[in-house]
Amino acid sequence: MQDPVTLTVKNGIATVLIDNPPVNALGHQVRVGLRDAAARIGDDTQIRAAVIMGRSRFSAGADIREFGSDIAGPSHSEVFNQIEGLMKPVVAAIDVTALGGGAELAMACHYRIATPTARIGFPEVKLGILPGAGGTQRLPRLIGAEAALDMMLSGKPITAAKALELGLVDKLSGDADLLAQALRLATEMMNFDSPLPRSSTRDARIKEDRADKELFARIRSRNARAMRHLLAPEAIIRCVEAAVTLPFEEGVRVEKAESGRLMASDQAKALSHVFFAMRQTAKIPDVPAHTPVKPINSVGVIGAGTMGGGIAMNFANVGIPVTMVEVKAEALDRGLSVIIRNYENTAAKGKLTQEQVDRRLSAITGTLAMDDLAHCDLIIEAVFESMEIKEQVFSQLDRIAKPGAVLASNTSFLDIDHIAGFTKRPDDVLGLHFFSPANVMPLLEVVRGEQTSNTVLATAMKLSRQIGKTPVLARVCDGFIANRLMLPYLVNAQEMLVEGTSMEEIDAAMTDYGFAMGPISLLDLVGLDVVTFPGEIKLTEELVKQERRGQKLNGGFYDYDDRRRATPSPAALAVIDDVRQRRGIRGDRRRQPEEIVTGLLYPVINEGAQTLDEGIALRSGDIDVTAILGYNWPDFTGGPMCWADQHGLARIVDGLKKMGHTPAPLLTRLAREGGSFSG
Repeated sequence: MQDPVTLTVKNGIATVLIDNPPVNALGHQVRVGLRDAAARIGDDTQIRAAVIMGRSRFSAGADIREFGSDIAGPSHSEVFNQIEGLMKPVVAAIDVTALGGGAELAMACHYRIATPTARIGFPEVKLGILPGAGGTQRLPRLIGAEAALDMMLSGKPITAAKALELGLVDKLSGDADLLAQALRLATEMMNFDSPLPRSSTRDARIKEDRADKELFARIRSRNARAMRHLLAPEAIIRCVEAAVTLPFEEGVRVEKAESGRLMASDQAKALSHVFFAMRQTAKIPDVPAHTPVKPINSVGVIGAGTMGGGIAMNFANVGIPVTMVEVKAEALDRGLSVIIRNYENTAAKGKLTQEQVDRRLSAITGTLAMDDLAHCDLIIEAVFESMEIKEQVFSQLDRIAKPGAVLASNTSFLDIDHIAGFTKRPDDVLGLHFFSPANVMPLLEVVRGEQTSNTVLATAMKLSRQIGKTPVLARVCDGFIANRLMLPYLVNAQEMLVEGTSMEEIDAAMTDYGFAMGPISLLDLVGLDVVTFPGEIKLTEELVKQERRGQKLNGGFYDYDDRRRATPSPAALAVIDDVRQRRGIRGDRRRQPEEIVTGLLYPVINEGAQTLDEGIALRSGDIDVTAILGYNWPDFTGGPMCWADQHGLARIVDGLKKMGHTPAPLLTRLAREGGSFSG
């Protein structure tokens, strides 16, 4: 096995190369290699300077697989301190990305040069942790506390040009060879007699910060909404406060204490779980990685409504031509107008150039003739959620589509096997369930029919990534994973209304848990005419009869002013009271916040367990991803199944029984055996 770190010497300059595919993570062997390289640089009198760089990229940071375990020495901070303490100039040559620990390594070097396309960032906050190898102490000393906190609290990387402007890098390589430029910089620096510029000893920027007495209060106020519920942002701010007010060594002690606290937290464990779960969803155990895929060079979309238009935009965005079909010219014109408006709004925000808008629009062609889809490699049906209509569409497609074309339905509930039965090619049929708005929402449920071929599945998984979606495989059942999972959440929220808990109390309890909005507000946002609820819950049905469809028409459970501010609607309260009387319910059961949370989430966990037991979902992590990406479940909880593990499965089983629910067999067994969904 080749060493992940090698050192070569030429003209008195050591080139230290990190080669640890795929992202040059700073795992144990890399740290050992860097430690040994630093020791040789320090001891070898023939070496007068050094360049550290990565093959293909600098480094994407620490090896996340080491999180949650005892990390073998040397630690990141030991290695970085060793490099910074060298008496010979060390240049970091940054290409592609320097993220997290990679950026901390770069800051430990005395000089930094980057390619113009490189990006530097500190994404640790997204994992519920902080840059814990001196990063919170070095970065403010280089670029100032405010800019440092902007980087660390957002977790977003900055461009090399921005890094140069801030002082995070010293030079850009331009179009010249990065290594050649880095060697030239090292040659210049080794001939200087002045002290080496060590990040840990710089103080000009933090002296300015020290004089700004309102600095940290201002930053906390500006980020209050984004920081709500989260542990890592406040810990990062405390560390940067220490960088401004304390000597480097004392600040490092603060950073170490905060880092240890975060690493042991449920939030960090949950976010780490999500990180890995996101990367597992495209892997299907019985579909080998080498399975051939179909080339998708053209796409047809049937339906130019909200969903159809959004779906078409996904493919136009990556340069795949789209033919969009409607039955009436007015509907087609309306759909194309919405697409144009969406792109123009994005351009107005500076996120697209006019050239990009024109190119994407030119990729979308509208037509009223289904026969115009005959050339398409993939055809996605996005018509009204009626089985009768979908039967007609797929019968037509079977006649029109070329042999080998992939035929997909965007249905969110209906039976893909039944739909496939209206073709003579069920092996080419599957579900591609986009979430609304389809051009924005990152989740794509790939629904596997009984006869869907491995090639079609592999094609769908690859294509999902190509259009920027996270795919999750589901088997056929009502609602697949996401909608089936969350139906009890929405049903039980309405049941609580009828029993006497106010809509404001229900929504507040769930936003306090971490959701961006509560279930009643969510129903209004989605539209009360979109989901049909089973059983005795008829609230949405009664409101729709009054032409109250939610935010899109006349309000729903809430009334909305011109700034979308919500107040409980008298019309909705009257409907709730009427349903209550018809069902003979007194309406005096007012739940406390904790009871609202458990009453809404325990049934979701139960449904998730049943979904796993039935083989509808492959993994508990897949369920967590669908909830997070499809329903904005707070990611810092890890999703419903991860939260259940942390909350306690036995506790959930007991709670379900008290609520009158029958716990799913898998949930009962895991609780009895002391197991977990992530097991």
